[in-house]
Amino acid sequence: MTALIDQISGVLWGHVLIYLLIAAGMFFTIRLSFIQFRQFPYMWKVMINSRAGAEDGISSFQAFCTSLAARVGTGNMAGVAVALYLGGPGAIFWMWLIALIGMATSFAESTLAQAYKTRDDEGNFRGGPAYYMEMGLGKRWMGVAFSLCLILAFGLVFNAVQANSITAAFEVAFGIPKLYMGIALVFGSAFIIFGGLKTISRFAELVVPFMALAYLLLALYICAINAELLPSVFMKIVHSAFGMEQAGAGAIGYAVMQAMIQGIKRGLFSNEAGMGSAANAAATATPNPNHPASQGYVQMLGVFVDTLVICSATAAIILLSEAYAPGSELTGIALTQAALVSHVGEWGASFIAIAILFFAFTSIVANYSYAETNLLFLEHNHEKGLMLFRLCVLGMVMWGSLSELGIVWTLADVSMGFMAIINVIALFMLSGVVIWLTKDYQSQLKAGQIPTFDPSKHPHLAKTLPKGIWH
Repeated sequence: MTALIDQISGVLWGHVLIYLLIAAGMFFTIRLSFIQFRQFPYMWKVMINSRAGAEDGISSFQAFCTSLAARVGTGNMAGVAVALYLGGPGAIFWMWLIALIGMATSFAESTLAQAYKTRDDEGNFRGGPAYYMEMGLGKRWMGVAFSLCLILAFGLVFNAVQANSITAAFEVAFGIPKLYMGIALVFGSAFIIFGGLKTISRFAELVVPFMALAYLLLALYICAINAELLPSVFMKIVHSAFGMEQAGAGAIGYAVMQAMIQGIKRGLFSNEAGMGSAANAAATATPNPNHPASQGYVQMLGVFVDTLVICSATAAIILLSEAYAPGSELTGIALTQAALVSHVGEWGASFIAIAILFFAFTSIVANYSYAETNLLFLEHNHEKGLMLFRLCVLGMVMWGSLSELGIVWTLADVSMGFMAIINVIALFMLSGVVIWLTKDYQSQLKAGQIPTFDPSKHPHLAKTLPKGIWH
């Protein structure tokens, strides 16, 4: 079974997704006139005002924190270490590249999710790729396929990945057996996920900014005390990305391909651009300004923060340390812990364990919220089905706590790959809607107006939108 999963993962990432995701990122980057670079300062302006406008609902900032909670997890700490172990320093370059072009893809999927959002029985906004596949494309079967992949990936497999990293880190740092830590995670997860969507968003709003800032401050300190090494580390990343370091070994092609595959794979796992997952959080917000594209700007910034900031911080901690060396057996969260220990002493392992607890635990509850939205899409709020699914999620948290790293990561790669393929195809098919919504927003902005979405300007689009949301 392990060999079969490895083979499927190799085909998906080596022959399909590596090209499909780059093509999608480049397509939306060009069609949206390089929006992620051209309007980079404006993204921050929208973020600053994102707390307003929600009243009793979920604000854009809360939706941003929920999506960032899912993004910022083991991919930022354990995933970067795995990418370096398997792909070398060059993997970081490709991680940066897929994030920069993926910001445009994230804008597209989040804008669509906002446009086609609906309300659940409790009055909360729900939406995401499954919803825009059904309403925008008229292809419910496509939405069902995506929902099943997301439920498998985020509700089950990814939560096992997050739990795996938490228990491994605490075992190294504090000697706490994985079984005991796994039981604690199950109870903590149950307390949050049984509280509902608003509880999850409020929890993320409180925890995510704090944990991200603490981790970044430590990384900045390490960069400051090793400032003279930063130029050489940057050059090592660039040289390795294009096989310059392997020129004498006659293995340039293989080395570059490994760096590309690992960088793109781990970059996508971390920032989720094009995967369709963060779009589920984007749909829950009451945006400010009240236009679907405003949430696109907010979620685009999430990709930047996740990969260009937090993943880069982890890469710096590892590459500036004595723990990273070609041929070393250290990988995953153990490598990140060893790297920090070499910088600050033994307390570094404890800090990483606590950081990964915050990072990965928030990912578990945010991942669950994505899966719940798609379960509602399939079952239309079947109470017994929802209860059963919650128990399955908690079971996977326990299973992941006790499993080996390799098989868990590979399962995550495969399920994530199928999700991304379905979503990217839908994005290409709905690209015209994305472009119209973006132009509508920007034309109002240029005219000095506060952008507001009026579906009557686009009668064909208005016919496909759910009633009572934007009309």
